Amino acid sequence: MSALVLYDDELDEDCYRVRLFLSLLGVEARRVVVDVVPGGEQDSAAFRAVSPAGVLPVLRMDGQAVCGAQAVLLALAHGRAEWLPEGAADFARVVHWVQFAGGPLRAALLMRRASLFAGVGDEQSARRRAAVAALRIVEDHLAHRWLDGGQWVVGEGPTVADIALFPTVALCRDWGEEHSAYPALRRWVRAVRALPGFVTMPGIPDYG
Repeated sequence: MSALVLYDDELDEDCYRVRLFLSLLGVEARRVVVDVVPGGEQDSAAFRAVSPAGVLPVLRMDGQAVCGAQAVLLALAHGRAEWLPEGAADFARVVHWVQFAGGPLRAALLMRRASLFAGVGDEQSARRRAAVAALRIVEDHLAHRWLDGGQWVVGEGPTVADIALFPTVALCRDWGEEHSAYPALRRWVRAVRALPGFVTMPGIPDYG
């Protein structure tokens, strides 16, 4: 594999997903800092040449620009069975949760961006309900996994599904949703933080 180049923003949680996964893999990438607009996209012509949709993160690997957190995570996990299982059932479960992070759970990411950059007004109430509902789905799933003897989202160890979900869950206090209502999520956040190679970002809680 040729040298990796990551187009990155320090406070963007999608970029953090990729930085975290690279660190857990022990893989280095040259970082190119991109100043983003509050919505999380970059409109400069130079960046559009790298990412036509203006989306971060972008990882250049093997001469190809891979755009968007979910795509980058799956590209990095490809061929690493411990992070992306090869069995059809577990593979499907992992991809489901990766897509959930970029689908229903994205309401929580957007709540954080609105809270940090634009302020949260009454117009955000519907999005907040959607964000809380998505968090509750993850909470309930992890609670059932715990009752069945499992610690992780899928399987016996951490997978790319855990990495896809982690930042949005861990950062929900940035938009006022406290973790006290989510005991399974708190337990899981501690488990992810304990992984060798874990790196943090501002806003990630440290429960000790």
